[in-house]
Amino acid sequence: MNQGCATGESTVGILIIGDEILSGRRTDQHLAAVITRLAPRGCLPGWVQIIGDDAPRIERVLRESRALGDIVFCFGGIGATPDDLTRAAAAEAFDRPLQRHPEAVHLIETEFGTQAHPHRILMADLPYGAGLIPNPVNRVPGFYLDQHFFMPGFPSMAHPMLDWIMTGPLAALDQRDYREQSLWVLDVSESTLIGLMSELCQNYPELKLFSLPTRLGVRSVIELGFKGAALRVAEVMSLLPVRLDALGIRHQLERPDAES
Repeated sequence: MNQGCATGESTVGILIIGDEILSGRRTDQHLAAVITRLAPRGCLPGWVQIIGDDAPRIERVLRESRALGDIVFCFGGIGATPDDLTRAAAAEAFDRPLQRHPEAVHLIETEFGTQAHPHRILMADLPYGAGLIPNPVNRVPGFYLDQHFFMPGFPSMAHPMLDWIMTGPLAALDQRDYREQSLWVLDVSESTLIGLMSELCQNYPELKLFSLPTRLGVRSVIELGFKGAALRVAEVMSLLPVRLDALGIRHQLERPDAES
């Protein structure tokens, strides 16, 4: 699946922040949520990183992704406690001052009243010029800068924010020319197919091959296919069965049953 999305140039990255993920106290739910929303648009992440509450490392990753022009979904570390370091790290990475955002102040004060101060209001300290991502759960917003979208670590808040991003700033993230197609190869090892796979990859360098071996009962099967521009995928997938037949290798379009 093409990892260059909105313009065919940008790679999508996912940055998941928090010691609690690395320690196993919490299990990540964000990767699957992003993939679910990207896949219908013909797009998948090009990279995923999970890092702890480490401000210099967060800043380095963001500086690199900014320099590359990546689209980045960042989860975690935007709260008000001392271990929430993402807001400040983002300000450093984008070479902007961390300033109190007037609209974010209004949202937080409206939600929490006098309890907004002195601590919750810290979540309104954002990199200068950041846009806000609405939070339908408690109105404390996320923020975005240059195709980098910063959301809380809580899935109940972050995933509705993802939906807003996909219909708002990234509404154009849509590749209608995309196609993914495969067939099932029966009773051979992957090594038997390497020569054919290498040849097809050389002849169709703009496409991505996938070869996914598995076992169904006692038999070995491989899901073999290509993904990318629709016309080119259709072309190579019309050729693939012919080449397999010439090699005497059994194949079928539908996933086989274990007993078939």
